[in-house]
Parts: sequence; structure tokens; C-alpha cells
Amino acid sequence: MTDSLHIVCPHCHTTNRVKSADLAKAPDCGSCHQVLFTRHPVNLDEAAFDRHITRNQIPVLVDFWAPWCGPCLQMAPAYEQAAAQLEPTVRVVKVDTEASPNLGARFNIRSIPTLALFVNGREVARQPGAMGAADIVRWTRSHLS
Repeated sequence: MTDSLHIVCPHCHTTNRVKSADLAKAPDCGSCHQVLFTRHPVNLDEAAFDRHITRNQIPVLVDFWAPWCGPCLQMAPAYEQAAAQLEPTVRVVKVDTEASPNLGARFNIRSIPTLALFVNGREVARQPGAMGAADIVRWTRSHLS
């Protein structure tokens, strides 16, 4: 890891420079002064999605979901638990494909829920279907080692 990393704020979407050693210390955003890691998934629209994918220098785990999808709703609590375990080394986000259909089309999302893992702005892994928290964490970490 480098000495400092760019981390996008989940609240105002400003890019912050954070020392690697300070990630676990709950750093604040230099712009809005809220914590950079909430231990909860961040809901993103299309504009915020691109900023998080391209500017974060930590991996970004995305849950492509929709509010009418039963398995998506069933997986939501597990995804929350996984976020608490993965942050601050992974940014955990959600994209509502109903509200942001262009993202679903752009990434060729054919079934939901679908998890996609991005590193340095590039998709490195994808997993369709609902999973439990331990499986989400294990799957994510297996693609980062």
C-alpha cells in the first residue's frame, strides 16, 4: 500500500487524501467533516458511482439490486453485516438498478442481486445471486489476495 490513499466521501463525494495507517482510525472528510467509513453500504446514483469507482484507491464492492427483488431484500441485512467487516479496506456500495437503469445496462447486469468488485476502476470479479454475510466477505477477500 502507498503512504496515502484517495478515499471518496460517502456523504459529499469529495475525494480525500488519507494516510494508509489512518484508515482504521475513522478519518473524517476534509470537506463535510463526516466520517469516511460508516460501516454501512453507500447508496450511489450514476454520477456518484463513477466518482467512487474511479477515484477510490481501495477496492469497491457493488451490490446491483432493485427494491422489487425478493432475493435482494433478503440479502440486504447480510450485505450490511459484510460492510461492517470489510470497511475500511473496501468501500461497500449499493446501486438501485431501477433508479439507475443506465448503470445496469452499462455493466450488463442480467440478474439481481449481482455483486461486482472493482479495483482501480476496473471490474475484477462478479457474482450473481444472494449470499450470506460470511460468503460475501469470503468471496470479496478471495478476489483481493
